[in-house]
Amino acid sequence: MNLLGLIMLAATTSAPTTAPSQPYPWTPDRGDGTYANPILCADYSDPDVIRVGDDFYLTASSFNCTPGLPILHSRDLVNWTIANYAIKNVPDPRYANVQPGCGVWAPAIRYHEGKYWIFFPTPDEGIYVTTATDPCGQWSEPHLLAPGKGLIDPCPLWDDDGKAYLVHAYARSRSGIKHRLRVCTMAADGSRLLDEGKTVYENPEKHPTLEGPKFMKRDGMYYILAPAGGVSTGWEVVLRSKHVFGPYEDKIVLEQGRSPINGPHQGALVDTPSGQWWFVHFQEKLPYGRIVHLQPAEWRDGWPVMGVDLDGNGIGEPALTFNKPRVDVKQPTAIPQTSDEFDGENSDTPLVKANTSAPSTYKEGDCHPSSKLGLQWQWWANHEDEWCSLKDRAGWLRLFAKPMVKNDLGKSPNLLLQKLPATSFVVETKVDASKVGEGGRAGLTVMGKSHAALAIENDRVVLRIDNQIKASSPDEKMMRLRVAMRDGGSCTFSFAGETGDFKPIGEAFQAVEGIWIGAKVGIFCVGSGGSADFDYFRFKPRS
Repeated sequence: MNLLGLIMLAATTSAPTTAPSQPYPWTPDRGDGTYANPILCADYSDPDVIRVGDDFYLTASSFNCTPGLPILHSRDLVNWTIANYAIKNVPDPRYANVQPGCGVWAPAIRYHEGKYWIFFPTPDEGIYVTTATDPCGQWSEPHLLAPGKGLIDPCPLWDDDGKAYLVHAYARSRSGIKHRLRVCTMAADGSRLLDEGKTVYENPEKHPTLEGPKFMKRDGMYYILAPAGGVSTGWEVVLRSKHVFGPYEDKIVLEQGRSPINGPHQGALVDTPSGQWWFVHFQEKLPYGRIVHLQPAEWRDGWPVMGVDLDGNGIGEPALTFNKPRVDVKQPTAIPQTSDEFDGENSDTPLVKANTSAPSTYKEGDCHPSSKLGLQWQWWANHEDEWCSLKDRAGWLRLFAKPMVKNDLGKSPNLLLQKLPATSFVVETKVDASKVGEGGRAGLTVMGKSHAALAIENDRVVLRIDNQIKASSPDEKMMRLRVAMRDGGSCTFSFAGETGDFKPIGEAFQAVEGIWIGAKVGIFCVGSGGSADFDYFRFKPRS
């Protein structure tokens, strides 16, 4: 029986109406040779994946957050840890200010002639490329390959004859176009485009939104895999042609159908050393962002067939569980790093890397990550090394106060944040605010288009929603702060002294996603001077 037959045999006759929640710690590996989707219950939107030998590397959009272009590593496509970032800051001075919805959009990662390549867009500036000989080491300064407003979602292809090509899409918000793919001839070294290219596909009636293309060649045929129909409700399209510039025929290969997984599209088709094929894609799950799923795939009649065909219409639908990919190497059960003790250890989960001999991406003295601040952390905009220290107080992270921008925490770049790691969890931190300057604030925040912050300020513990005070209580300068998130994003805050029980404060706050990005949780210190020290940042399940 072929793979599709096995899939159909394993599929239930009816699909559940809702996907199960993913409480912390969400671990997709079920320990019995199977996995449960999502493989990443966190906002790794627009994922792209490659395999080099026995190693898989994933990168994703990072928008206004820095360091940018996260690189995750796995040896079985199910268990992932954060291994590096390809860029320290977004390559334009304006990203020193928070730029919601801007910054690094959908990237493509490739391996060619002994180098790793990431092509990525910033939709207001153009298409960049960065390279490395080791994905866990030093990446080159981004090179602006194709200047232009509205050019997004690039992906290269090096052909058998040595010629190189680049496919990309367009951002409607910048160009007025949302359904067109263009292929250009590119210098083989990725330094420039050699022509104006050609529109290879547009059919707005059939695929009203078409973006995120991934370019590949197989058995003499050119393929472009592209998401269509929009982020929350779309489907995955495969285009194929005998010629790089087309004409291309199209086929829908993955859709929601009777599955509870909405908008299953945009990602990477990747093989294993054993010859299996798999498709990695996102699902928009708000307020958490775009979480990542893994679907079985096989080639049939020159087309990739993905997922399980629950409704029998010949188009795949997402599987909630499946047998893990068949690999020969040992991959420990792992999840991306979350909790941090600020003692020089990056996480509470093991990190498996292929080659650690290359130099660090960051120079000695940088706050992130050479000083061992965990790879789970990102700043809210382009950052400076002097914003934090792990050396001034052993076992604590010191955040130096910076003035709020326009008296708005959400516009302040020096927020230290991470992705929501599950649909429900509790996170706790201990903060010493005794050195925060007059009028300053230091504490815990849930950040998005709407945000909440529980902070020590002016000798009180204060809960603010979108910068407005909602509740307050006297404090002791050294406090434990906590937020508990329910499935769906409802948050309740509480606080305690160094000892004693936690006391709730204020009403529940509904977490809200950002612009093209999931809500985040983290810590901050703002004000005209001084600093605050954080002892730990710990996740645990809701009781």
